[in-house]
Amino acid sequence: MLRLKHITMVLIMLLSCVGCDQTTKGIAKEYLPRNEIMSFVGDTVRLQYIENKGGFLSMGSSLPEKTRDLIFVVGSGAIVVLMLCYLLTASSLTPTITIALSLICGGGFGNLIDRILYDGHVIDFLNIGIGDLRTGIFNAADVAIMVGALLILLSGTKPKHGRNDSF
Repeated sequence: MLRLKHITMVLIMLLSCVGCDQTTKGIAKEYLPRNEIMSFVGDTVRLQYIENKGGFLSMGSSLPEKTRDLIFVVGSGAIVVLMLCYLLTASSLTPTITIALSLICGGGFGNLIDRILYDGHVIDFLNIGIGDLRTGIFNAADVAIMVGALLILLSGTKPKHGRNDSF
């Protein structure tokens, strides 16, 4: 029963991430103007439709198309599938790590779907910041990946019960 609960939680998280990501990207694709920035909340939040052919912060966008496809479709696709297989079969994951890996897989699949559907591009549309201090343009899948990574980092910083690791 515990195994079924684990798999169900993973699948719900995965489908929720992909669903939210693809829905928001669909709305952005349909309604956001091209080559225009929409500003909200005193320019703290910006909506700007772009098709990113690279990875994080457009890294790799200048690579030849076949190399980009190999890295961003085949490579990341293999990593996400292997991570999901691990997530579904590992028996000793904590709930925090299960949630974190589910978020990372969900975000990875969301961006992979874009690359398959949109000729190797990922739809990005969100930017936040204050003044000149701004994030890159990102999407809901990127948020899921970053939250998952942050959860993993934070889960490793908690003190162990019964141990005093402080100096």
